[in-house]
Amino acid sequence: MTSKKKAASKSKKSVKSAAKKAAKVEDSKKPRIAVLIADDHSVVREGLASLIGRKADMTVVAEAGNGREAVELWKQHHPDVTLLDLRMPELDGVGAIKEIRASNENARIIVLTTFDGDEDIFRAIQAGAKGYLLKDVPREALMDCIRRVHAGETCVPVHLAAKLAERVSGETLSGREIDVLKLMSQGKSNKEIGSALFISEGTVKSHVKAIFAKMNVISRTEAVASATRRGLIQL
Repeated sequence: MTSKKKAASKSKKSVKSAAKKAAKVEDSKKPRIAVLIADDHSVVREGLASLIGRKADMTVVAEAGNGREAVELWKQHHPDVTLLDLRMPELDGVGAIKEIRASNENARIIVLTTFDGDEDIFRAIQAGAKGYLLKDVPREALMDCIRRVHAGETCVPVHLAAKLAERVSGETLSGREIDVLKLMSQGKSNKEIGSALFISEGTVKSHVKAIFAKMNVISRTEAVASATRRGLIQL
């Protein structure tokens, strides 16, 4: 290689190196995505904090161990994105979402949970969650979801979106039917359910019949199992 070619090659490498350094400097100037983590399991919180902390474009600003604490920490830190478990003590995920969005309707919240029932997904999205992920999601998919929600997008995986669509298009149980289901899950008879809800035993039978038809089940056991799986009731 001639001296001129060598000089040209070195010049190109120098330009590329300078460009890379400039890009790194530029990235370092960008504000990092501030993330609030809310989960009642300390191991989960610590794992998420460690994972997010290794990303150059993200930082964990606070960690909450229950829903009530999540709301208070959100008001204190105003994070860009909140990762929120669905089932937590003191205040559940849906309740926390509602209270946070009552303070700021533009709050960006991602539910990160183990529950994939269609009613769970529906209630979270209806409350204002912008993302819904299961805890076995691949790490990079979680990071990508945080970035997407921060950018104003909605992030719900296809298989969960399908459940949501099925829930929206299907027949819904009335509030009274949910009440009956909850008492059924406790092993109450029709007479006991009627007494608890101040309705006649015949009315209870009508509700049970409607529940079976809407849920496409043939027994109380099946109805309770399906309702629990879907997130309609919690045992």
